[in-house]
Amino acid sequence: MRTIGALIFPGFEILDLFGPLEMFGMLPDEFNARIIAQGHDPVASTQGPRTAVDVTTNNMQCCDLLLVPGGAGTRTEVHNGELLGWIKSVSAQAEIVMSVCTGSALLAQASVLDGKRATTNKRAFDWVCSQAPEVAWARRARWVHDGNVYTSSGVSAGIDMSLAVISQLLGQETAEQVASWAEYQWNDDPGNDPFAT
Repeated sequence: MRTIGALIFPGFEILDLFGPLEMFGMLPDEFNARIIAQGHDPVASTQGPRTAVDVTTNNMQCCDLLLVPGGAGTRTEVHNGELLGWIKSVSAQAEIVMSVCTGSALLAQASVLDGKRATTNKRAFDWVCSQAPEVAWARRARWVHDGNVYTSSGVSAGIDMSLAVISQLLGQETAEQVASWAEYQWNDDPGNDPFAT
């Protein structure tokens, strides 16, 4: 059983978070997800609905897989030194670190992407790149896997990335079965990025 620490903050993107968690959640004997935030109160998404918090960053200092969504709130959180410090510390211990959309800006500011290839939402690409120009940003990629870090493009790309992580950990057949259960057409080619242009 692997624990997924799913970080949320004010203004996170709903599908960035719950798309991947839906995929991992179809394997309850393999993954246990915990919603993490800096405080105990429910956190409002970019779209408005609030999500309950399972545990705070003060009380959860490690997890097997870390998931960092994007959303409008990343523009504020890139200046949140306490949160960035937590991301850096947890990432150093995690088996796999994942970001969706502009969540890669938080990983970049936390120095998790130093010396790595990464991608992000194409509509926010230039802004994210400005957060860490030393990162090898891939403009055309559905997701990028470098070492133990996965970064994915905009919003729905997080679902494709999470299935790639499942494939790495549990095999291609399991990932394909999860996609079938979800009635989801998995884009399993990280270079097939129809939104890059």
